[in-house]
Amino acid sequence: MPKPRTHRLGELQLRIMKILWADPQATVGTVHEALGGADAFAYTTIATMLRKMEVRGLVRHRAEGRSFLYRAAVDEARVGGSMVNHVVDRMFEGSLADAVAHLLDSRDISRAELAQIEKLIAERRKSL
Repeated sequence: MPKPRTHRLGELQLRIMKILWADPQATVGTVHEALGGADAFAYTTIATMLRKMEVRGLVRHRAEGRSFLYRAAVDEARVGGSMVNHVVDRMFEGSLADAVAHLLDSRDISRAELAQIEKLIAERRKSL
């Protein structure tokens, strides 16, 4: 079985993907405005990034008149899982326990959130 593709996205690429996951057909202008318009990025920067992301297989486009409509070509859950797995493998040498311990030590957590994590662990334990 082939190894699942690892998706490593830069900050701008991830922001663009989030826009496309929320709006499945967006023009360069729509993405540009959602990112803050000319105050944040040049229009050409976004157009270039979308073309590069298409070459990488992250997005696809179709022509509509003189505009291109872009859409995500990869699933949000798959990208998120791939990015998290990459961090666990690289930073924690594959140890999920070490990754979770780091998160618990370095972030504030509410009782509700901790209860939710405990519930997830209990559910996983049942399936083993």
